[in-house]
Amino acid sequence: MLLKDEIISLGKHDVARKDFLKFCTATAAILGLPSSFSEVIAKEVTKAAKRPPVIWMHFAECTGDTESFIRATNPNITDVVLDIVSVDYHETIMAPSGDAAHKSLEDSIHNNKGKYIVIAEGAVPTKDNGIYLTIGNKTGLELATEVCKDAFAVLCVGTCSSFGGVQAQAPNPTGAKGVMEATGLPPEKFVHLPGCPHNVKNSIATIVHFLLFNKLPALDKDRRPLFAYGETIHDHCPRRNHFEKGEFVEQFGDEGDRNRWCLYKMGCKGPETFHNCSKVLWNDGTNWPIGAGHGCNGCSEKNFWDTMTPFYERLPDRTPIGAVTANKIAVAVGTATAVGIAAHAAISAKKGRLGKGDNEDKKEDV
Repeated sequence: MLLKDEIISLGKHDVARKDFLKFCTATAAILGLPSSFSEVIAKEVTKAAKRPPVIWMHFAECTGDTESFIRATNPNITDVVLDIVSVDYHETIMAPSGDAAHKSLEDSIHNNKGKYIVIAEGAVPTKDNGIYLTIGNKTGLELATEVCKDAFAVLCVGTCSSFGGVQAQAPNPTGAKGVMEATGLPPEKFVHLPGCPHNVKNSIATIVHFLLFNKLPALDKDRRPLFAYGETIHDHCPRRNHFEKGEFVEQFGDEGDRNRWCLYKMGCKGPETFHNCSKVLWNDGTNWPIGAGHGCNGCSEKNFWDTMTPFYERLPDRTPIGAVTANKIAVAVGTATAVGIAAHAAISAKKGRLGKGDNEDKKEDV
């Protein structure tokens, strides 16, 4: 049996074997691997001390993704990750500052070309040659290009570094863009982990996938890992049965709200949003927005600040059901059954199994 001792030594840190294997089992589940892989993950993690080197870059952001990352638990995954990977540069948690900090950055790039991972947080302003973000006499655009071009992989954590986020919201006066778009570097090295903020379990699982297979995980067209963004919020929403029954919250505090009915009419963007929030949860697995009674804002989708607003109204220019509308189906088969068919049509349309209708009635209510 692997890892016989009750205490597992990871670099300078000791972790209870039970908690560590629990983390490995949870990570295997997130990656869609059999539970038996937990022992394989444990073996790879314990022998992976101090690799690979990581450079964490802050651009135009709120530091929410760092806050998410450093609060990893069960066990204290921050300690585990800081021993699995060598965090050579991270402005929030590193001791050096000023010239000494930049020397750490330059040394890590020079000594690990083609081997280090960049974790990027925040959008990159590009207007007027990027002057709206300057760090150590270099623009964020210059730094992003310089640091990312020789990386093995670039993990863009959060919606800002992935797609521009709130900084790119219209009219976008600074020309903010996601790191890949701003730098124009080859897409093959980029992985997007959007969310506002991203979920640390997904970024850790991505790193573990690299340790296991020495390659990046399978990605969707927006370069998001399929294990985390392969299905919609709606697919696994615990309130979905109410959607299919046509039971909706009409106003916060009403009977439907008290009975935890579907939040679609209150602006929930779950049918339009690809993310595994309901599986991995937040705050050490405590809860997630819909579980707390708030609809999904669609924060893991491109340009969600522009395309998913108003947040407390259902989208006026499209329905969640692709080529067919619930009202049209209802004429033939009845409302409750219609909504169920509509839900499944939504998933099919979103995954490319249905074509878009030319005459979709955009203003019909479910």
